Amino acid sequence: MRTMKKLLVVAVFTFIISAVHGQRFEGGLLGGFNASQVKGDLYNGYHKPGVLLGGYVRTDIAPAVFVAMELKYSQKGSRKKYDPKKPEENTYIMRLGYIDMPILAGLRTSDKISVIAGGSIGYMIQGTEYDNYGKFVVEDQNAFNEFDLQAFGGFQFDILDNLKLDLRMAYSLLPIRGLPGEHATNYYWLNNQFNNVLSLALYYRLDH
Repeated sequence: MRTMKKLLVVAVFTFIISAVHGQRFEGGLLGGFNASQVKGDLYNGYHKPGVLLGGYVRTDIAPAVFVAMELKYSQKGSRKKYDPKKPEENTYIMRLGYIDMPILAGLRTSDKISVIAGGSIGYMIQGTEYDNYGKFVVEDQNAFNEFDLQAFGGFQFDILDNLKLDLRMAYSLLPIRGLPGEHATNYYWLNNQFNNVLSLALYYRLDH
């Protein structure tokens, strides 16, 4: 895990430095938080918090249109919210960590606001589950898929010349895993589990 994080840091800075030296590109760092749930489990609601850290590059392709690519570490998963009225029920946490590479297009609708949409490829570097008794043993855990493909949309707001606020929602098109056998159905969207993530992040431009 530590090795993967070090590799991500090196990759992000290489990614940004290469872009910053390009005449038509801007690059920077991003950081923020996720609120996530897993569609297909029994715990509805964006109760699982997580961090996201990485870098981005972007360029204009028209006066009001830009494209961008990002590379980031993103924590996702699911969490059963504790109910004080039902203290006897088990707790549950699913912790997922991904290296994501989103590619997006944006449309400036005003001087301060842009609408964005795109897709993201992700590689899982961590997938664990916990309950009242601790971490699930391998035999008790339904295996996760390594790769994720998400579609997303959202907004970016210019706060300062070199600082933006990004708000987006993402939903997996590929399942993170299938449902356990006793819950299986014949329908793709009902037979699998999918990441569903709300994210809020700050984007700091380095080449300004």
